[in-house]
Amino acid sequence: MRIGILGYGNLGRGVECAVKQNPDMELVAVFTRRNPETVQILTPGVPVLSINEAEKMQDQIDVLILCGGSATDLPVQTPAFAKYFNVVDSFDTHAKIPEHFAAVDTAAKAAGKIGIISVGWDPGMFSLNRMYANAILPDGCDYTFWGKGVSQGHSDAVRRIAGVKDARQYTIPVPEALEAVRNGQNPVLSTRQKHTRECFVVAEEGADLARIENEIKTMPNYFSDYDTTVHFISEEEMKQNHSGIPHGGMVIRSGKTGTQGENQHIIEYSLKLDSNPEFTASVIVAYARAAFRMNQEGQTGCKTVFDVPPAYLSAASGEELRKNLL
Repeated sequence: MRIGILGYGNLGRGVECAVKQNPDMELVAVFTRRNPETVQILTPGVPVLSINEAEKMQDQIDVLILCGGSATDLPVQTPAFAKYFNVVDSFDTHAKIPEHFAAVDTAAKAAGKIGIISVGWDPGMFSLNRMYANAILPDGCDYTFWGKGVSQGHSDAVRRIAGVKDARQYTIPVPEALEAVRNGQNPVLSTRQKHTRECFVVAEEGADLARIENEIKTMPNYFSDYDTTVHFISEEEMKQNHSGIPHGGMVIRSGKTGTQGENQHIIEYSLKLDSNPEFTASVIVAYARAAFRMNQEGQTGCKTVFDVPPAYLSAASGEELRKNLL
């Protein structure tokens, strides 16, 4: 499979690394909005090209992986490039997935291509586990916990506050809430009861720390609904202790079976990730394989993780899967 990467940030680099781990794939090109001469990639001999060159290479690329952001990049880019390529993206604005699906579906069907959207771990692997658990235990409750891990969006929101030089924000599940769910108590939990937020901030010299802390804790849509702790630290401590992008979380379904619901069951799927973008990229690359196979079979249009047979993700044959994993 010939793979192209559009966008070369943390996720794009992760995709490049993941492609190297899959011997049935090769990286053909990386496309960027930056000056291509300023972008250094990890794979020798692979060209870095302007995004404007991409559509000229539609005969040389089997799947184009889109590594832009969900806020402004992917709503435009995924439908646009589905006119020329099989595409996979990691669109993660949950509330807007239906309209994004519709736009990509129209473009991909018209071009005879496949577009798989919202691929990663949430949405993505967590979505699959929620769906499987709901199908198996229809009488039950869903719970999703995120963390402990760095929220890149929330960290960026803190960095935009006047007087903040750098910041990291960690999302942390509340232990008591997690324990109650795992014990099958089926608690009704508010946003504040499920997660706390912890911020590590490097302030500009002379900045008003009390004002910064208040702006963080009262920020609507980000922190005002959570118990938030703010720590002011040095640049050295930030670099030494908070330079990674770890994350993870759990999807849990608590359900009942029997004539009167007398038997309790817990399904839990958990992730502990050293690198959020590298793991997300690894999921995306598996779905790139599926996109290629589905299109080779003549399928077109937009798909999500719900629409892809698990065997299409694996480089192993059906015989190998049945022998080794079934």
